[in-house]
Amino acid sequence: MPTSVIPEVRLTARNDRPVRADGDFVLYWMIAARRRRANFALQRAAEIAKQLDRPLFVLEALRCDYRWASDRLHTFVLQGMADNAADFAAANVRYWPYVEPERGAGKGLLEALAARACAIVTDDFPCFFLPRMVAAVAKCVPVRLEAVDGNGLLPMRVGDKVFGRAFDFRRFLQKVLPAHLGEFPVGDPLRGVDGPMADVPRGLATKWPMASPAMLAAEPKALAALPIDHGVPAGDVRGGAVAAGAALRSFFATKLARYGEERSDPDADCASGLSPWLHFGHLSAHQVFAGLAKHEDWSRTRIKATTSGQRGWLGMSDTAEAFVDELVTWRELGYNWCWQRDDYEDFESLPDWAKATLREHAPDPRDALYTLEQFAEGATHDPVWNAAQRQLRETGVLHNYMRMLWGKKVLEWSRSPEEAMAILVELNNRYALDGRNPNSYTGISWVLGRYDRPWAPMRPVYGVIRYMSSANTVKKLKMKGWLARWGDGATAR
Repeated sequence: MPTSVIPEVRLTARNDRPVRADGDFVLYWMIAARRRRANFALQRAAEIAKQLDRPLFVLEALRCDYRWASDRLHTFVLQGMADNAADFAAANVRYWPYVEPERGAGKGLLEALAARACAIVTDDFPCFFLPRMVAAVAKCVPVRLEAVDGNGLLPMRVGDKVFGRAFDFRRFLQKVLPAHLGEFPVGDPLRGVDGPMADVPRGLATKWPMASPAMLAAEPKALAALPIDHGVPAGDVRGGAVAAGAALRSFFATKLARYGEERSDPDADCASGLSPWLHFGHLSAHQVFAGLAKHEDWSRTRIKATTSGQRGWLGMSDTAEAFVDELVTWRELGYNWCWQRDDYEDFESLPDWAKATLREHAPDPRDALYTLEQFAEGATHDPVWNAAQRQLRETGVLHNYMRMLWGKKVLEWSRSPEEAMAILVELNNRYALDGRNPNSYTGISWVLGRYDRPWAPMRPVYGVIRYMSSANTVKKLKMKGWLARWGDGATAR
């Protein structure tokens, strides 16, 4: 078995098949970390290729039959593929971007490549259909398949229990994360990968051709030919590593200084907005943290020795600490949940106290009831909620604070808490660029009590679930400009 400098806790063998030293290439099956840079899985694949003196073959495929497949999601991924095509060409590494033209057309592609491969390396992502897909492939390929966890600063398997509160997870991070802050992926994992490109197996280009330039450009005519939802158009945010890097630099230069105090105000527009690129793997948490450390002129020597569970332990500025708490504590809390639980989107997975109070108050009369279609159209009596839904539906993004209020109102206006959870999953995953992610499911379930505590007083419908109101939100936040842009009276965009 080829040795590795990748932390062992990030590597998982998904089958017991051998590494074939006489194969034609090492295959990196890119499914979640869709980037060339700072990519543990690509680094591992390149490592094996160098040890076996074989070329590297990178496959990035886009199915058309995943749930919620749409012009919006396809466009974002395709823009990332276009960046990758240019980046891998510059590195003289074979890159095969495949876009499935019809359901089932991609069947057999991976097996055809596996038949020629020394080994397969892929990404270890803990939710949506990806874990099932990897498990199924691992059973049928004739060579070793490894999955590599590059999701966060803390390897998922270090947190070997489910944490019920952010406070407890933060205490755990304070104890164990410092050791992992010295284990970052290399910036360019392809450095030292020399020699000719991998040969293309015979028949591959005929049966599973590379995506055309028009497809990689996400041209409307190319998208229109695909069997996906054309009712959810491309959003305002461009996908890919190039756009992700520009957004990261812009955040540090123009928004970070205001982030600590103003991030909840929609008008301030100082949230990072990085979650779509993080979700699709066009940007890694390691790249974000490394950029922040450089911006702060920070080193690990400034970490405070504490397990208090309180924020502000890394020795950065207050605003940077606030950002890191979102990037690491809250983001990776979701990954901690999803890699250990298959029921992450089920109502039954909520804390017992939350289920009990929601069920006790399920028969309570509602001030209003709406269907999924009415929610989707933003056709409620509440102009603030409608504005949030309009922003999400039209752009694919939603201001972080408004997403919390958005979720609470769906709970209040649904026929049951179980229905509310299902509606939130549907709306978020259909429209949000950062949906279908561990943070999607934990954020939605936070609305119904996960990672929270009982709140007095007892209220209709909510019971002791934390309550939020549109009226209080308008009073609390600076959002006149946001409402003018997205409110019921705004002109069509």
